[in-house]
Amino acid sequence: MRLIELIEWEISRQDWAAMRCGCGDSAEHLAPDLLRLADDRAVGEEANGAGFEEHVWSPVLLWEPAPAVTTVALAALADPIPPEVRHRFLDLLQHMVAGEGTDAASARRGLDLPERCRALARQGLWLLYEEVASGRSVSAAGTAFEILSVVEPDRERLRGVREAAGELLPVCCRTGLCDDW
Repeated sequence: MRLIELIEWEISRQDWAAMRCGCGDSAEHLAPDLLRLADDRAVGEEANGAGFEEHVWSPVLLWEPAPAVTTVALAALADPIPPEVRHRFLDLLQHMVAGEGTDAASARRGLDLPERCRALARQGLWLLYEEVASGRSVSAAGTAFEILSVVEPDRERLRGVREAAGELLPVCCRTGLCDDW
C-alpha cells in the first residue's frame, strides 16, 4: 500500500464539483489541495492547512465541503503518514469539529455542518485515542485529545484516558486547562 492510498481513495469518493466552496466556486480545487497537504515535502500554506480557511471553515462557520474534508482527514489518520503530515490533518480535523455555524446556503437545505462533522469524527474515535496513546508527539496527542473533548460522548472514558496518558499529553490537556466540558 502506498503512503497516501487511503487519502487518495477517500478524496476520489467525494463529488467535489457538486459542492459549493466558501470562495463561491465549486469545491473541485480542494481535492488537489488536500493531496498537497498530504505531501510531506509541502511547505508554507500548503503545509499548514491555512489554504482551507474561507474555503471549508472560518472562525464563524463551516461550508458545504466540511463533511467531505472531515472524512479525508480521518482517512489520513488511518494511513501510515509522516508525523508532520499527521499533525496537519489533526489540525484540519480540529477546525471541522470546532465549527459553530453552517453557511447560509447549506442551512437553508437543513444541514447542520458542525454537527455532521462531529458525527463523522465520532466514527474515528479510536484513531484519535491511538494518537493520544502513541507517544509519537505530545503536540499531536494534545490536538487529538482536544478533538476527543468535543466529540467523545463518554466523559468517563475521556477522563480515564487523560489520567492514563499522563506525560504523553501537553500540560493544558493533562491539567484540564483547555477543557470546556
